[in-house]
Amino acid sequence: MELRLGTRGSQLALWQAGAVAARIVAAGGPPCRIVVIKTSGDRLQDAPLSEVGGKRLFVKEIEDALIRNEIDLAVHSSKDMPAVLPEGLVIAAVLPREDPRDAVVLPAVASGFRRPLDSIDDLVATLGQAPSIGTGSVRRIAQLTRLFPGARFTPIRGNLDTRLRKLDEGAHDALVLAAAGLRRLGFADRISCALPPAACVPAPGQGIVAVECRADDARMREIGSRIDDAAAAAALDAERALVEALGGGCQTPVGALATLVDGGAMELVAAVIALDGSKALRAQATAPARDAAALGRAVAANLLAQGADEILAGARRVPGAVEGIQP
Repeated sequence: MELRLGTRGSQLALWQAGAVAARIVAAGGPPCRIVVIKTSGDRLQDAPLSEVGGKRLFVKEIEDALIRNEIDLAVHSSKDMPAVLPEGLVIAAVLPREDPRDAVVLPAVASGFRRPLDSIDDLVATLGQAPSIGTGSVRRIAQLTRLFPGARFTPIRGNLDTRLRKLDEGAHDALVLAAAGLRRLGFADRISCALPPAACVPAPGQGIVAVECRADDARMREIGSRIDDAAAAAALDAERALVEALGGGCQTPVGALATLVDGGAMELVAAVIALDGSKALRAQATAPARDAAALGRAVAANLLAQGADEILAGARRVPGAVEGIQP
């Protein structure tokens, strides 16, 4: 009996669902049928995500179908998921993490794609202090404003190839996208500069594909356990625990990145940034990977002690100030 995998219909979402299906079959599971579900975010293609975004924007309809037993598993970009899942749903598995960093893409030149830049200093020298940058993510904007004080930020929507075409036609001086999406869809050679966390801490869960199921579905949980990547799962636990401890329901300018270091330990780096870039709080800590969720809560407590709650409260008071969810 085939499994029904619910997903969005974007290029990246279909790649993700196909990857999950292939891993399930390779692990001895049944064949899978991909079920495309249009979400609120897909229906609002003409509006900037910073105006229409919000909790569960790209997952609600898929999760609703899962709750109604219309699909067996839901496949998401984990950064799209709320910190607290709807009652009765759990994350059954995650795939190995792709490059979690944000990436700057510059326009192609007549002789081919630009060569990658060697450093942030090279990027600033190339773009100057007032470039036009395509991104609707308030997290990215808040951090990049600190690098480019005079930058103009413009929301971008549509499939990845459409965004790249508009960039090459002169609509922007640069795009900022998730490196993971570019790599997974075969556009790794378009990455001009992968931003280090010291310059731009990525979104919690960025680069991780999550598989969601009903909590009481023992068969789907068992199938999920066959394809689960332990390192990515621990990283996601830490990052999601941090977001939840910071007040998680509303998406705000929060960055978090957990990585495994020597000896089975996990390091978590996180940042909370004022929307205008005027203030940035950072914290990091290391703990055994088995204590990933506790690590997330500890780093969140550090940020809150520094005054993160004031920054987050201010961001939530700004109409439309939500994280633009996009590759």
